[in-house]
Amino acid sequence: MTQLRAEDFTRIGLSEGEGEVLSGVSLTYLQDAWRRFQKNKVALAAMVLLILIVLFTVLAPVLSPYGFADQDLTCRNQTPSAAHWFGTDALGRDLFTRVAVGGRVSIAIGILGALIVAVVGCIYGGLAAYFGGQADMLMMRVVDILSSVPNLLLVILLSVVLNSSSIPTLLFAMTVTSWCPVARLVRAQMLQINRSEYVMAARVMGVSPLKIVVTHFIPNTISVIIVNVTFRIPGFIFNEAFLSYVGLGVAAPNTSWGALASAAQSSLLFYPYQMLFPALMIALTTLSFTLMGDGLRDALDPKMRR
Repeated sequence: MTQLRAEDFTRIGLSEGEGEVLSGVSLTYLQDAWRRFQKNKVALAAMVLLILIVLFTVLAPVLSPYGFADQDLTCRNQTPSAAHWFGTDALGRDLFTRVAVGGRVSIAIGILGALIVAVVGCIYGGLAAYFGGQADMLMMRVVDILSSVPNLLLVILLSVVLNSSSIPTLLFAMTVTSWCPVARLVRAQMLQINRSEYVMAARVMGVSPLKIVVTHFIPNTISVIIVNVTFRIPGFIFNEAFLSYVGLGVAAPNTSWGALASAAQSSLLFYPYQMLFPALMIALTTLSFTLMGDGLRDALDPKMRR
C-alpha cells in the first residue's frame, strides 16, 4: 500500500486565520432597515420632498420681507409675481408667507395628533395584552364602543360644544377616539410577546405592569408603531384641513392650509391661485407621508429582508 505523506498535499483556499472572517458587513437592525429603505426610490423621494416642505414652512417666513398678517390694501388679489411669489389675498396679505406659516400649524397638528394617538394606544393596548382575561375583554369592549362612534362627527360635535378653535382643543377633539385602532393593533402584536421568557422573568422579579409594557412590549413592536404613526399623520392633516375649511378649525389670527383654502373658496372662480397653493401643499404633504410610510413598512418588516 502506498504511504501518504504530508508533502503529497498542497494547501489551497483560505489561509490560516481567515476561517472566522465574515463574508458580509455586520449591520444592526436599524442600519439594515435604512439600507433597504434607500433602495425604495419612491419612498426616498417622498422623504426628500417632505424635508423640503418642512424647510419651506420653517425658513420661508424668516426670509420673506412680509409678515403673515401684514395687510396692504393697495396690493389686493394680485396674481403671482416677483414681488409676491404666490400672489396676495383679498386683504393684500402675501400668500407665500401665509402658506408657509399655515404649513407649520397643519404639520404640527398632524405630527402631534399621531404621537398622542400612538402613546395612548400603545399604553392601553399593552396593558390589555399584559393582564388578559376579563380585564382584556372589558378594555376591548370599551374600545369597541368608542370605535362605533363616527370619528369625524364626534370631532365636529366636540368642536361646537367646546366653542374653541385653539390648537389644544382641536387636538383633543381629533384624538379622543382615534387611538382605538392603534390599541387594537398593539394588543394583537403584544399578545404574541406576553408569553415570552423575558416577560415571565420580569413578572417573577416583581416589575410593575406599566414598566413591562414600556420596556419590553413597546420596544418589540416599535416598527409597527412607527409605520402606523407615519400613516396617521396625513389623516390628521386632512381632518384639520377639513375642519378649518368648514369653519371649525384654526381661528384667526392663526392660519393653516385648510383655513387658507376656506378663505379662498368665495373667490375661486376669479382668483383660483389662492386655492391652488394651500391645496397643493396639503396634497403633496399627505402623499409624501403615505409613500414614506409604505417604504418604512417594507424596510422595517423582517419578512421583507433579502
